[in-house]
Amino acid sequence: MAKNNTTQNSKMIKPSGRFNFNFMDYAKPVGLVASLVVIGFLAIIFSKGFEYGIDFAGGIEMQLQFDKPVEVAKVRSFTTDLGYAGATVQSFGDENEFLIRLKSEIGKTEKETNTLINQKVSKITEGLPGFFAGLKPAVRSVSSVGPQIGDELKKNGLLAILYSLLMILVYVGLRFDYKYAPGAVFCLFHDAVITLGIYSLFAREVNVQTMAAILTIIGYSLNDTIVTFDRIRENSEKYKRANFKNLINVSINDVLSRTMLTSVTTLLAVAAMYFLAGGVIRDFAFTLAIGVVVGTFSSIYIASPLVLFADHIQNKRDEAAKA
Repeated sequence: MAKNNTTQNSKMIKPSGRFNFNFMDYAKPVGLVASLVVIGFLAIIFSKGFEYGIDFAGGIEMQLQFDKPVEVAKVRSFTTDLGYAGATVQSFGDENEFLIRLKSEIGKTEKETNTLINQKVSKITEGLPGFFAGLKPAVRSVSSVGPQIGDELKKNGLLAILYSLLMILVYVGLRFDYKYAPGAVFCLFHDAVITLGIYSLFAREVNVQTMAAILTIIGYSLNDTIVTFDRIRENSEKYKRANFKNLINVSINDVLSRTMLTSVTTLLAVAAMYFLAGGVIRDFAFTLAIGVVVGTFSSIYIASPLVLFADHIQNKRDEAAKA
């Protein structure tokens, strides 16, 4: 691959489309702010931790149905009166169906843990007719996750993210050049940390659906980054003597229209999921909305500037080797 560094013979080129923004001139200050934000969110994650759902922390999930709409506050009042003030209550459907999530107590043995879970389920089931008289409450389903299974799911979710980043590092390095790989991986790391940092900051529940959304964000952001990298490589072959910083800037502008259209249409679909759906679908949409915005930003101001930096380091090494 031809080297496209800034030399005395380098020339300036112009974007082929309607946009001509000077992204790279602001890459250093924006990159510094982005790095500080990532460090800040990492500090929040390690200090506050996460509010794990029953998928990871272990617990009970009960689906209730009434023959008439019921206010969420009344269902919360029911769980509080039973002594479960920390229960999570979500409504869905026609406001006559609810999900109640309770963290399970851990006994000394597995048998004792199962007994405690059964006692909680029985206490809620037996208390429904008296508290909701005339509303015909019914338990549609009950599911529980033990603490050990929750820990295993948590471990597998984190490993899935780490393995995906590792495979992306290898894939980008083989498809393009190894100077492109660090930018792509750090871009995805940036997106994941900010999304999880927001969950930690606002104490939102992290569950299996959240991890699935994080992996979806990684795929979405990678696709956007690959499109930009493809245009950089095409322009590198077309303008072999071009200033590399200028070439990256032109490449981003060339694909900017496609990037914005993709992001806006995706956000419209995500907004529909968020406002029209409920339960876990709404949480999934919330995570995707963060990922689309952060992923679009990182593909421009994280991945591309790091390619420029890696190219600069590579050229310095080449010059040192020739000296």
